[in-house]
Amino acid sequence: MQSTMQHKAKSLESIYNQVFYYEYKTRLCGGVAEPLYRPAQTSSDDNVIFYREDYFSSALHEIAHWCIAGTERRDRVDYGYWYTPDGRTQQQQKLFEKVEVKPQALEKLFSSAANYPFHLSVDNLSLETIDLDNFSDEVNTQLAYYSNHGLPQRGQQFYSALLTYYVNLL
Repeated sequence: MQSTMQHKAKSLESIYNQVFYYEYKTRLCGGVAEPLYRPAQTSSDDNVIFYREDYFSSALHEIAHWCIAGTERRDRVDYGYWYTPDGRTQQQQKLFEKVEVKPQALEKLFSSAANYPFHLSVDNLSLETIDLDNFSDEVNTQLAYYSNHGLPQRGQQFYSALLTYYVNLL
């Protein structure tokens, strides 16, 4: 595994912006307390993907969400998804995991391309019983599906850019 000295979220901003900014007018920006996707309000504004603080894994995760979101979803704040913070019920947790399988599978692939450790996120520390094994299996099943059937187009573009960047650092 490479040193985390080479895993700066600012590097991801640069890679992301080089690959996607001109076509999608979307920027990746860190430094916020909570991640958020904000679509442009006017034709002269940029769409912005905000990731938490300067966390590499948060940036990868938010990019994964963006790579999966369709055109209509990218016109909505946070892609139109609901979000209930830590403290979700068991039923809310299951809904959260259902929505998170695809982006976490893509994030896991991005992490691998960047030679960075992936950590499954249930994002709910207060729930006493969470079936991590089942959620992990679902993420791995989705990852296998991507491997067999291909990635979403933008996911493939970003994955390829990560491979190129991190291979060149070796």
